[in-house]
Amino acid sequence: MTTEAIKSEIESGSAIVGIEFGSTRIKAVLIASDNAPVAQGSHTWENSLVDGIWTYSEAEIIAGLQSAYADLKLDVKEKYGVTLKKLRALGISAMMHGYLAFGKDDTLLVPFRTWRNTITGAASEQLSALFGYPIPERWSISHLYQAILNNEPHVKDVAFFTTLAGFIHWKLTGKKVLGIGDASGMFPIDTSTKGFNKDFIAKFDTLVADKKFGWKLADLFPKVLLAGEDAGSVTADGAKLLDPAGDLEAGARMAPPEGDAGTGMTATNSVAKRTGNVSAGTSVFAMVVLEKDLSKAYNGLIDLVTTPDGALVAMAHANNCMGEFDHWVSLFDEVIKATGGTVDKGTLYGTLLKSALSGDKDCGGLLPFNYLSGESITGLSEGRALFVRTQHANFTMANFIRAQLCTALGALRTGMDILFDKEAVKIDSLTGHGGFFKTAEVGLAIMSAALHTPVSALETAGEGGPWGMALLASYLVNGNGAPLAEWLEKSVFAQSKKTTVAPKQDDVEGFNAFFARYTKGLAIERTAIENIE
Repeated sequence: MTTEAIKSEIESGSAIVGIEFGSTRIKAVLIASDNAPVAQGSHTWENSLVDGIWTYSEAEIIAGLQSAYADLKLDVKEKYGVTLKKLRALGISAMMHGYLAFGKDDTLLVPFRTWRNTITGAASEQLSALFGYPIPERWSISHLYQAILNNEPHVKDVAFFTTLAGFIHWKLTGKKVLGIGDASGMFPIDTSTKGFNKDFIAKFDTLVADKKFGWKLADLFPKVLLAGEDAGSVTADGAKLLDPAGDLEAGARMAPPEGDAGTGMTATNSVAKRTGNVSAGTSVFAMVVLEKDLSKAYNGLIDLVTTPDGALVAMAHANNCMGEFDHWVSLFDEVIKATGGTVDKGTLYGTLLKSALSGDKDCGGLLPFNYLSGESITGLSEGRALFVRTQHANFTMANFIRAQLCTALGALRTGMDILFDKEAVKIDSLTGHGGFFKTAEVGLAIMSAALHTPVSALETAGEGGPWGMALLASYLVNGNGAPLAEWLEKSVFAQSKKTTVAPKQDDVEGFNAFFARYTKGLAIERTAIENIE
């Protein structure tokens, strides 16, 4: 589209916005009628460890929302010379899981407990056994039940609990609803009814009956909605909250709020059966849309979630991916500056990543661990970032960077081995997105080696979740009853360019050798956790 055409659509109120709360950035994307991104904004933030809980304060959440939107407005103004005043549709997405619990007066009862916390092991184990269904530590119900096991006084006062996306959506619309994909990270979904599993709800209520709470579990949940269903509109108060400058008009239609898993599926055209995607950034998870249920629960190591339109998805999730690598990039930048040099951060990032391709296939005997936090899939409740090398290691920059990328996928590979080897899950296409794929040829090569399967990247791979959320908002107003997978294929991805990398045998063998070292080296990580504060 031409600049004038985009400007006209923005002025007429036809533009659509998606906003996603990631772990380190809140990003906003504005799309035009062709569903292509035409403006964006962002806000950088970081979670805090407070009293042993990874959290973001309520004030930080709202301030971050406003900052990202203000940055989007500024981008619109600079590119098109107009002030963003009216939207046709809007969608909110965020990192999934976690626990935001509110009392009858709508006040937050305890600080937000994010997906990053690994403090709900007992609850996860007991609920998984009770339901015969995987209930990972990150899930909202694990947080609620762990609070019950801990005899936390706030539990009796809970009137509503939700996810981060559900919270923001509620603030903008007054509606306590949640997209089914995000809801599936709160509590198991019955894919036949497209709602929370009533049998499991009854089992939970029986489990806690002796506590004599004044609530039943079903009364605490948000309403579950499918992609394309009406989730309300931005109220006058919501518009003022989002845009304190007062330019934004009320009335934009709201898509069901989704989790970053659902927006990742959408942004990679991976909502049909036998498709899958890998989202790799601060955390990493791979999702495969299943043809049938898994044979067993695997002690919660594999999540069962859904697409935004309610199809069952297996998800292998790791808390740690590129966060530690980012710290190393910052250190190298600091070294360059200390010598009087300067380099663009993007250039530095790209140069380091590309060097990995010239490294030894097994990383030359180097072994980093990127565990900034605990990692459930490898059985660790805390994390310590480490770097170890063998006595005769080939300690080069290329090997160091390659090792950082390989270790970023170590926990993910642990989970995917369950799907590929034990469940014989079949995939027709696996598409990657997120920061790991910013330098596509590097990310695709390492990922395909780690998962020993072809991996693709779309030309829009860098757009990620906020664009996926904007697409779901577009589907709300433009879907016209078509199934989500069909609409995405015809209206969004029909002309998309895709790059696919098949795994090379020597890369696969090299990663396997590294992974064997990684698996054995987990004992070092455990010892570090036990002995280093």
